[in-house]
Formats: sequence, C-alpha cells, structure tokens
Amino acid sequence: MTDRFDYIIVGAGTAGCVLANRLSADGRHRVCILEAGGRDWNPMLHIPAGFMKTLVDPSVNWLYKTEPSPWTAGRSILAARGKTLGGSSAINGHIYNRGQRLDFDGWAQRGNRGWGYADVLPYFRRSERRVGDADDTYRGRDGGIVVTDPDWRHPLCEAFIEGAVSIGIPRNPDYNGAFQDGVGYFQRAIHNGRRVSAARAFLHPAAGRANLTIRTHAHATKILMEGRRAVGIRYLAGGRGGSEVELHADKEVILAGGVVNSPQLLQVSGIGPAGLLGRLGIPVVQALPGVGENLRDHYAPRMVGRVRGIDTINERARGIRLVGEIAKWMVARKGILGLSPTVVHCFWKSHEALQTNDLQMTFTPASYKEGVQSRLDDFPGMTVAAWQQRPESSGWVRARSADPLAPPEIQPNYLAHEMDRRVLLGGIKLGRRLLRTAPLAPYFEREEYPGDQAQTDDELLDFARQRGTTTFHLMGTCRMGPGTDPTTVVDDQLRVHGLDGLRVVDASIMPTMPSANLNASTLMIGEKGADLILGRAPPEPVPLAD
Repeated sequence: MTDRFDYIIVGAGTAGCVLANRLSADGRHRVCILEAGGRDWNPMLHIPAGFMKTLVDPSVNWLYKTEPSPWTAGRSILAARGKTLGGSSAINGHIYNRGQRLDFDGWAQRGNRGWGYADVLPYFRRSERRVGDADDTYRGRDGGIVVTDPDWRHPLCEAFIEGAVSIGIPRNPDYNGAFQDGVGYFQRAIHNGRRVSAARAFLHPAAGRANLTIRTHAHATKILMEGRRAVGIRYLAGGRGGSEVELHADKEVILAGGVVNSPQLLQVSGIGPAGLLGRLGIPVVQALPGVGENLRDHYAPRMVGRVRGIDTINERARGIRLVGEIAKWMVARKGILGLSPTVVHCFWKSHEALQTNDLQMTFTPASYKEGVQSRLDDFPGMTVAAWQQRPESSGWVRARSADPLAPPEIQPNYLAHEMDRRVLLGGIKLGRRLLRTAPLAPYFEREEYPGDQAQTDDELLDFARQRGTTTFHLMGTCRMGPGTDPTTVVDDQLRVHGLDGLRVVDASIMPTMPSANLNASTLMIGEKGADLILGRAPPEPVPLAD
C-alpha cells in the first residue's frame, strides 16, 4: 500500500525545513519530508567550530567534487553539501548575509513578479530572530533563525578593521540593514555557543505534529508521473541496496534537495535537456534545457600572513591550550569552539569608480593548510579571502548515468569569464593592501601566500588558479524565470515549466547570484515558497526610501 500525503518535500535542508514547518503549521495538510542523510545527532554539527570536521565527514556531507578546469589548475574542488537534517545549514560557516537590494530587484527585472527586494524583505524578517541592535525596518525579531554578533574579540580583528578604515573603508555595524558596504564583525546563526541550523530552528519545533512525517536515510530516486502531473516519489530506504518505497502526493511534490540533488533528480526522472537524457537512455518526460545549467559559485583565493608578537587561533587549537578551550566551551559556551570560520567582513569595490561593491572579503586570525578550512597551519597565521560577489562564469550539474545514486558531474567553470578574473585580481590586490596597513604592521611578519615574489597580474592570477577554492555558495541550476527564457526551469511561483504538481524550492531557483553567502536567501525562498504553495496572499511590500 502506498503512503499518501498532501505534500511530499524531498530534502530536509535549509528550505525544506522551513517548508515542513510552514506547510504543517495549521494541521490541515499531511506533510512528509524525506532526507537522504540521517538525524542531526553528530555533536560536531552543533559545536560551531565543528565545521572543520563536518567539512570532510561523509556521514553528514555528500563530499561532492567539481570537475577539473583550467582556472583551478586541473584540480577538483570539494563541493561540500550537507547530508543530514538541516542540510548545508548544519555544516556551513554560520554566516548570515542577505546581499544587496539590487540583487533581488534584478530578479524581478528578469520577469519574476513578487521577487523584488521590497517584496522579499518581509520573508527575510519572518525567518529571523535578530539579537542585538538593528533597524527593524530591515530586521526580524520573532523568527526561527537566531542571528547574533560574535562575543569574541581578538586584537588582530580590531587591527584589521582599523586598517580598513584607515584606507577609506567605513565601519558598518549592520551589513544586513540599509546598505552592505563597509567593514565590521560578521553576524552568524549561533546562539549561546551552539549552531542554529534550519533543522534546529524550524524542523525540530514542528517534529511532534501528528500531520508531519520525517523520514531519514530516504534517498529519492524518481519523481512519479501520471501524464503531465507529478503524483509522488520513489525512494530507497537506507540508500543503495535498500528497499524501494513509493509515496503518493495528493497536492504537490516539492524538490528542496539543493543545487546538486534537485536537478539530478529531475534529470533521472526524465525532466531536463533532451540531448543529455537521450545520451543517458532516459525517456524524456519534459524537455527543459535549463535543468542543471546556470551553476555559479564564489571562488576565493586566501591570502595568508605569518603573524608575530601575538597568538592566533592556530596555537590555541593545539595541545594543552585546546584542552582549555574545550573546557571553556563545555562550561560557558565561549572561546574558539564557538566561532565561525571567518570573523570579520569587508564589502568593498574592485575599482574606485564603481558605484556599488562587487567584492566580499573576510578576515580571521587563523590560517589553513592548502587554503582549505579543515586543517590549521602549524605557524601563527591570519587570512584574508576575497571573491567576486556576482560571478559571470557559469557551469552545470549533469547526471552521469540513469543511476540516481551515482554522483553527478559538477562543473562551475570557475573564472572562465574575463570579468571574474578582473574583479578577483582587484580583490587580491586589496587583500594584500589590507594585510599591510599600519594598524596590522606590529603583527605582520611576512606574506606566506601568494608571497612577495608574486607581483604581476599574471603571477597573482596564477596564485588564484593554484590556491583558490570554493566558498560553498553553489546556486542557479533550476533557474526561475518566464517560460519564454529557455535557460529557466521554474516560473515565479516556483512551478516546473510545463508540468503540474511539481515545484522546486531551494537555492537552485536563484536566477542570479546574490552578493552574499546563500543561507539567508535560501531561508527566504523557503518562507515565500510556503506561501505560494498554500495560496496565501503575500505580505505587503516594505516601503523603502530610494
């Protein structure tokens, strides 16, 4: 007998957790959410510094890898994706960053009605519980995601901020408020020393509802169709070798599996580029050339300075000092175990003639082996990372075979577009300048990477090619837009073009890259998606001054 629900949500990541909560809230709808991973019981998921472990832990991470490319010097780059309740919000760097007003106004200008900044701002506010000073025109106080300022300070962070101010970059205490430009401390989804994932904020509070079913270790393998309508999901209980289970959706099937898994499930179900499906021997249900295309990500080289005269996180995370830090976190939820991987933000311009910032830069009083944030260096170090906020380079996610359990091909084509290289070059130069400001001079011993020998533009770009890596901000593979645009997959109601009863609600629907880390925007998409699914009138747009 097939289990029946009103709504089936595939993926208990950021958007999926929001959807499960909102769709089941009034008790009228039977909701089932499927998660290929397990429960979020791993303690490293809840300790903020545990990201260094979960980043490489296959029990909670899909551990996808990108295809080699010329601008990664032939390297495959880790594409970490969460595989547990909470999805990537359970393993990410905790940063809460919405982006700029122009990002969402740009979505609306592409034909997506109701997705301008004034329209989506109420959904940002609905999902957030901001702790601390803020303008309530922009910030929420009653939502599920608790957003706090760090309570940890380090002299290197203060010196970096002072150095940025000394070269004309203003302080900005709330980059999620009226404007983004400036330097200051990151806001993060950490509360009382613990990570606030989407599962903790939205799914767990709803888990006791009689009309909500949560199934873990349930890997979706096919969207079940009757003609042009999606009517259910087939999944494997326990993954490969497990038993097949079919669920029926009386109202809708909702894909919230994320930027990699949502397009792959569409493709292996016969929804995608006809040429790709033909090569894989998959019968075409709906030819949509945009499924899996438009993949974008932020690519960041990290500049490292060797530190003198003061300790860094590198030393505090070893030996007896680490024991002390563990004790500090266990007793008071304080110290380095309660930190994000980056502490300070700097949103600025790659060229002084620009009107709006096109760079995101981060600073932390720590450094990592090979530029990857899973192993600290053995020497005292500090790191500045830089990336272009709105990359032009795009790639794809494509199923390699009809096997839904086989990892797909992921190719972001980092830095393929000349504009990306030009902006990143400006970011590298600004990052080097920031490491050499007067306030940091007492602590700056030398530049480890790229090193003083790298001076020309070609040498700096080669450094980016050799040492750059992802910031884990993949988006765009089920792009939202009018059906007249062949690059799009869903309309502005998040319905898959040409089919009934099927929506995509996750970061894959983003038409263009926000100037931001993506978790905040994905929460917003989940909130707005729930209203669209339930047929609720949207909240009134927020009136904003020009």
